[in-house]
Amino acid sequence: MGTAISLDLADDLPAARLHELAEETFGWLREVDGRFSTYRADSEVCRLDRGELPLTAASADLRAVLDRCADLWRETDGWFDAYATGRLDPSGYVKGWSAQVASDRLVAAGAPNHCLNAGGDVRVRGRSATGEPWRIGVRHPWDPHATCLVLTGTDLAVATSGGYERGHHVRDPRRGTPAQGLRSVTVVGPDLGLADAYATAAVAMGLAGIGWLDRLPDGYLHAVITDDARLLRSRTLPLAP
Repeated sequence: MGTAISLDLADDLPAARLHELAEETFGWLREVDGRFSTYRADSEVCRLDRGELPLTAASADLRAVLDRCADLWRETDGWFDAYATGRLDPSGYVKGWSAQVASDRLVAAGAPNHCLNAGGDVRVRGRSATGEPWRIGVRHPWDPHATCLVLTGTDLAVATSGGYERGHHVRDPRRGTPAQGLRSVTVVGPDLGLADAYATAAVAMGLAGIGWLDRLPDGYLHAVITDDARLLRSRTLPLAP
């Protein structure tokens, strides 16, 4: 998916079992990359986009993701758009969705204490190896060696979208140009796929996204850094002391 992924398993399980769980998790994420990558010409997404793969022949996962992207397009009044770049690119949902699925599978497999970080989209469950709630740093949008916020919790999905390594890569789907106004948007909630999509949609909206974020469904909170370095956030955001 064009990013680094890390996994911290904090349960007191035999080393062989921890290794097995890690391999299963990364195996799933490699499968997602092979299916949804926009960088690999042989991926399902690229083949579907070129018209080489009929939708009826696509995998169940791809069809489900496209259905969810269509729902999000309607929910965000078109600001979350898997075709914003002019070609099919569901990455604004897929990265968070795939990490959420991986986290759900770890819980089901008996590893309820973990932190999965997929390029800044983070899912934490339970507690860290120290017994304390997890701490999640939100990277500073202008200083790659600093954080602008630190969140804490035992069951959080944290997705951040904005101008980092790739600059203003999120597109304004109505103008067809890079989105402007919001340098970084972080959304916190129970589902990482939705948090990822909401953060992407807000960045695409620009400054209008600030008010829109205030109206997200219950359970979703946010923090925004504007292009002119203002920090705005939900009052109940779970900040670390």
